[in-house]
Amino acid sequence: MRGFTISDAAAACGGRISCASFENTELGRIVIDSRKVGPGDLFVAFKGERVDGHAYISSALDKGAACCLAERLPEGETRPVLLVPDVQQALERIAAAYRQRLALPIVGITGSVGKTTAKEMISAVLSSRFSVLKTEGNLNNRIGVPITLSRIGPEHQAAVVEMGISGFGEMRALARMARPTIGVFTVIGHAHLEFLHDLEGVLRAKTEMLEFMPDDAVIVVNGDDPRLDGFPCRQRKFRVGFGPHCDLRAEEIRMTEDGGSSCVLLYEGRRIPATIPAFGRHVVYAAMEGAAVGMLLGLSDEEIVHGLSRFENVGHRAALADTGFLHLIDDSYNANPDSTKCGIDSLMELPGRHICILGDMLELGERSPEMHEEVGRYAADKGADAVWSYGALGEAFCRGAGEKGHVFASREELLSRLPLLLRRGDSVLVKASKGMRFWEIADAIRELNAGTPHD
Repeated sequence: MRGFTISDAAAACGGRISCASFENTELGRIVIDSRKVGPGDLFVAFKGERVDGHAYISSALDKGAACCLAERLPEGETRPVLLVPDVQQALERIAAAYRQRLALPIVGITGSVGKTTAKEMISAVLSSRFSVLKTEGNLNNRIGVPITLSRIGPEHQAAVVEMGISGFGEMRALARMARPTIGVFTVIGHAHLEFLHDLEGVLRAKTEMLEFMPDDAVIVVNGDDPRLDGFPCRQRKFRVGFGPHCDLRAEEIRMTEDGGSSCVLLYEGRRIPATIPAFGRHVVYAAMEGAAVGMLLGLSDEEIVHGLSRFENVGHRAALADTGFLHLIDDSYNANPDSTKCGIDSLMELPGRHICILGDMLELGERSPEMHEEVGRYAADKGADAVWSYGALGEAFCRGAGEKGHVFASREELLSRLPLLLRRGDSVLVKASKGMRFWEIADAIRELNAGTPHD
């Protein structure tokens, strides 16, 4: 937080500095893990269920922290601690005050599906011209967003901030801190329905962001999503999608020989051929979102194309691999009905038998069994050859898939049967919510080779 001092932080959150002689010390990054503290950092002492950060205040100061944000002062500690009644509330106020000093464009990204892919794509495009700061990992909540904002320095020319929520009011808190100058809404889908109730609730919760964006801001929305396309707002909408009414459209979508994607982007009479080193319809949407933000910030077509070509997929998110034995789409990072259907669509573009290995989609509320059954039916209707599952909702998947469905009694049974069931040339989708740990299944499939019985 270049140029932002302990005194500035105290003024922002109404805290008391335990050692006033350090009040003009400049603060660095916000850090919540004392093991990662570096010189000048602001260590935030959260009290968790198992670990109380207050026990590590002295350790953080020993490692060079400029100050600690805490609710109580450790006995005998004489170095600077900023004392507040509520650490979370103070952290948000400090982050908001620091952001108010920043003049660079900030892109705020939200949606039920594809936030991280959009973040990586937009960052890749903007990096063709600008020095870009982006959200690291999954730091997209009320702790992660302050951490991200604190890392923005004078060397940065743009920032891309992922903003994730699960309940009402959370986006309002995030947007109050980040105050995006451009908003990106990927899709309104069936996620966190346990808390947001229905799709209209998801829309209301996500669009809380707009309360903290100026009237002349632009929001990039998925124009193929009827809720995003239709809701009224005072900001200008920039629609991306495949529909003819979209401002930016993609046509001639193909899979490349190396497992990537190619398309032609159409905008105001321009045809922009682009290649993306990742596979799937969702990647094309992210490419359109990246191109739209690039256009809004003045990038040339050449810079946009160059940025799209440098995109790198992150973690277990729709990663396509040719294992030498079969094609694997490892999309085991997370799942909801919309993203799973998108994964099935991508699977059906690959050769060979089409096998869906699906695990529970969590936090869907009362209609969860019905939604799992619908996804199983969708896979069967699209032509999948098999839908395999285990877990509490595996039966629901398979009811929808009919004779193509099979429920395994356990993860262990599924893993043990894979070498007997999968064949050379198959195409396999592995998808489930993070809590199901389906990346272990994807990793096991990667290890299958020519020794597999059905080779």
